Amino acid sequence: MTVTSHRGRVADGWLQGWLRRSPGVPPPVPLLIKVGGSLLKRAGWPTLIGKLVAAESTGQRPVRLVVGGGPVVDGLRQLDQAEAQPAAQMHRLAIAAMSLTAEVVAERLGLPLATAVTADTPNVLDIGHASTCLDAIASLPCSWTVSSDSIAAAVAAPLGAELLLVKSVVPPAAAIPPLVDAGWLDGHFATASSHLTAIRWAAPA
Repeated sequence: MTVTSHRGRVADGWLQGWLRRSPGVPPPVPLLIKVGGSLLKRAGWPTLIGKLVAAESTGQRPVRLVVGGGPVVDGLRQLDQAEAQPAAQMHRLAIAAMSLTAEVVAERLGLPLATAVTADTPNVLDIGHASTCLDAIASLPCSWTVSSDSIAAAVAAPLGAELLLVKSVVPPAAAIPPLVDAGWLDGHFATASSHLTAIRWAAPA
């Protein structure tokens, strides 16, 4: 397994690189695109994300999106900071928030909102209502150390999928541990992604 800091422009204003790559992975493996919720605060995000999804959907492999909770989860964090709430409740509500943002993204991109991972056409996973996704993330800690990064990794692992982390900013390092330390990845990501053989990132140029 290799780690590379390669960066290169991709279509329509995106930069990308690898965090983990195993040369032995046979194509076409499924692709899970985790769309960072912070991107939803960026003007013109439907066009920007739509072009990236279109560029990644040109092959034969299934493409699925998981959308972070963004401002909705930020609000839950603020509530918890003001007055501590039960961790399990906050975890459940954060996942429910991801269902809300998934619905928004699916509508704006014109993609199906899916509650199963079996479709061959690009879709947006509603992880709050998809039993397969909920089963995959059931072992994750109920803690703010877990964000949509680890949730996407947990969903990708049983699918044997490549994970593409789509973020607002370019990662400040080329390896997972320093990115966790820098806060670019959540605190549980190294564990949640341990079984993934291919992890990429993309950020607006």
